[in-house]
Amino acid sequence: MIVVVWAERKISAFIQDRLGPMEVGYYGIGQTIADLIKLLFKEDIIPEKADKNLFAAAPVIIFVSVFAGYAVLPLGPDIIGSSVPTGVFYLLTIISLDVVGLMLAGWASHNKFSMLGSLRGISQIISYEVPLTLSVLSAVVICQSLNLQEISMQQGVYASEANYLFGIKSLAIDISQVGGFLTWNIFRAPILIPVFLIFFIASLAECNRAPFDIPEAESEIVAGFHTEYSGFRWALLFLGEYSMMLLICLLGAVLFLGSWNTPFPNMGGVKLGTWTSGPPGTIAGNLWGFFWIISKAFFLVFLQMMARWTYPRLRVDQLMNFCWKVLLPTSLILFFFSALWRLLMI
Repeated sequence: MIVVVWAERKISAFIQDRLGPMEVGYYGIGQTIADLIKLLFKEDIIPEKADKNLFAAAPVIIFVSVFAGYAVLPLGPDIIGSSVPTGVFYLLTIISLDVVGLMLAGWASHNKFSMLGSLRGISQIISYEVPLTLSVLSAVVICQSLNLQEISMQQGVYASEANYLFGIKSLAIDISQVGGFLTWNIFRAPILIPVFLIFFIASLAECNRAPFDIPEAESEIVAGFHTEYSGFRWALLFLGEYSMMLLICLLGAVLFLGSWNTPFPNMGGVKLGTWTSGPPGTIAGNLWGFFWIISKAFFLVFLQMMARWTYPRLRVDQLMNFCWKVLLPTSLILFFFSALWRLLMI
């Protein structure tokens, strides 16, 4: 997470044609560490009329709920905390718990601005969870599995080891043996390309990222739901936000971008896919798998940062209209066509 915070500062500086942090460490690489040390030593202030128990619990709920989601994410052929059959439902449930902590943070602060920020944040997150869930279910319908590790296996040369070969009947060659980006879901089922775009847009709103950063619109409502927080509790809130960014991007990589599988296919006499991947159960396979999925997730994080420093913030009415009048009907239509696509591929 420390790397992500430093990277956003440097990327935002690059977009705005400035240097960003430069003084602390090499190219400012120690700036985030210095900020963390500063936050640890800052006074922990709790408003006198705040509900102290709930005020203290809110950052912990947000932090724990986000990090619990990493338990079912596959980071390699054999690197996964728990390969549960219903991993997708578990992850969607964990992501939803973030709303509880956000609500408690605003209400327990006994501050009108904090309460307003939490209400706007809750309405935004609950609204955008609907198209986000539909986009996830579109990929699940095509993959016919809720197990994230099995979905990962389907998108590479090891599909046969998952006892599932996706779409072979519709192809002239056995693409499960070719591997590479040709076996990623967005290429095996092009209907998932617009689904992935909806997933990415909705993920920005779920992570409170611009242009959907209404809960933290400091120019409008002071500082949103976290107005009264300081020191380490404030650090937990924003560490949870950056952790949510990485969690959502990892989920996007698993569902749409081949997960831990290599992007290089084995075609003709060139075996790049073989060289840049390894079989499950080997050290090389797990190292390559971890490298590829983290690279894909960081690429999506980079796109989220680019969006933040490129597009202006939406008004709350624009934000809601875009969700309920554009994303929701579009995601419903794409979900229907994804199911139809799956039926035609059998």
